[in-house]
Amino acid sequence: MDRPRDAGAPASGAEAGMDRDDRIVIALPKGRILKEVMPIVRAVGIEPEPAFDDPESRKLKFDTNHPGISIIRVRSFDVATFVAFGAAQLGVAGNDVLMEFDYPELYAPLDLGIGHCRLVVAEPASLSRSDDPRRWSHIRVATKYPAITRRHFEARGVQAECIKLNGAMELAPSLGLCRRIVDLVSSGATLKANGLVEVEEIADVTSRLIVNRAALKTRPEQLGGWLERFREVIGDA
Repeated sequence: MDRPRDAGAPASGAEAGMDRDDRIVIALPKGRILKEVMPIVRAVGIEPEPAFDDPESRKLKFDTNHPGISIIRVRSFDVATFVAFGAAQLGVAGNDVLMEFDYPELYAPLDLGIGHCRLVVAEPASLSRSDDPRRWSHIRVATKYPAITRRHFEARGVQAECIKLNGAMELAPSLGLCRRIVDLVSSGATLKANGLVEVEEIADVTSRLIVNRAALKTRPEQLGGWLERFREVIGDA
């Protein structure tokens, strides 16, 4: 297929002088997912400036090899917000983040098949030996996903009191903050190291390519072309 318009040299002098505010901004998450997504981004044909790979760089916004595209690097939970409110037009976010915020402005057309993990309910191993989740009626839970947690337990007829934490969830039961947590789990090693066991799975999680719906309507050729390019690369993987 023809490559997206921004994938090659600008088609005209006007495009070459494109105002920086008219760029496509791609929001990428910091951390583990960034390492997994960059081979896909590069396979699509987008190469960030050298500062992107410099561990000493404090920059958060980066030029790329395309005059019409820049990349921002933000916290994983913030990617969806940047895209939903139009500060970025494309992004990569886990479906855990999409489920938590449930922004109607977001369209998630493509599962990138990276960032595999699970969102689970966990509790101390000592408690699980005598506990029966089917008998829960009210529980207190530490989590960074209060919306997902409440919806999950409401569907079961359980009232969930959520304590919002942004990290170190596994400490909450041992320090008496609560008896149970809802958190992301990959290998389960962190749960085990802190004396916790998984008792329920809420959702499988992978990272998705997301797009701002309004931007897709107003710039269908540009954004649609890049969406198709990502789809091709994932299909060839």
